[in-house]
Amino acid sequence: MKLNKKTALITGGTSGIGESCAELFASEGAHVAVVGSSDMAKAEAVVARIAAAGGTAKPYVGDLSRVSEIARVVAAVKADFGRIDILVNSAGVFYPTPVGGTSEADYDRMMDINVKGVFFCIHEVAPIMKAQGGGAIINISSVAGVMALGTYSAYCAAKAGINFMTKALAQELAGHGIQVNAILPGNTATPMNENIRTEVEFKPMLDAMAAATPSGRTYSEAIDMARAALFLASGDGRAMHGALLVMDEGFSLGM
Repeated sequence: MKLNKKTALITGGTSGIGESCAELFASEGAHVAVVGSSDMAKAEAVVARIAAAGGTAKPYVGDLSRVSEIARVVAAVKADFGRIDILVNSAGVFYPTPVGGTSEADYDRMMDINVKGVFFCIHEVAPIMKAQGGGAIINISSVAGVMALGTYSAYCAAKAGINFMTKALAQELAGHGIQVNAILPGNTATPMNENIRTEVEFKPMLDAMAAATPSGRTYSEAIDMARAALFLASGDGRAMHGALLVMDEGFSLGM
């Protein structure tokens, strides 16, 4: 039980990498706050699976593009569990933003959820961790923050921002016993990219991705990222501050 009786707040906890983190952390003894964007039924379903496996979790929803909503959710988790030891920022959006074909609303949504939301989740949780004497913050970034992806420039910019935010906050918070690190997934099979993996029109893209993936495994699994998050959250990676852990099957290495 690597996380026995620790409280973990996981945003984006109703699907993909966040969901895998929630279930894995609960299996390791954590009390898990599963935070979704708006659909309480989805959060409750994850909590039900955790409970059926003998774990402890509670569901929450909030619009993480709004600072007031973030503050409300964090306060509720603190009130329910009494503490927050681990924060996993897994909530995010992914869609193309081609130059000449992107609305201001789409750009703002990308930045508000992927960057502002992460910053203010940390902003609300860090004082709690300081008062407790420490904690672990894990940002789910992307390999797109260290390599270019045409037509996804806003997403690349957002994730590059998360990478440097991670480093700067790690420097700021390390003296308080708080670790801040990031995981940079490559292509990972989640509901977010199911269309790319399954629809015929995306086959040329999928073939190109496969050819550029040295491991021969075009898509990692969400549980692979969750296991890395567990390493960072458990104390096994206690020497890591501001690390950017690339987990992309070698995709960013180039041909």
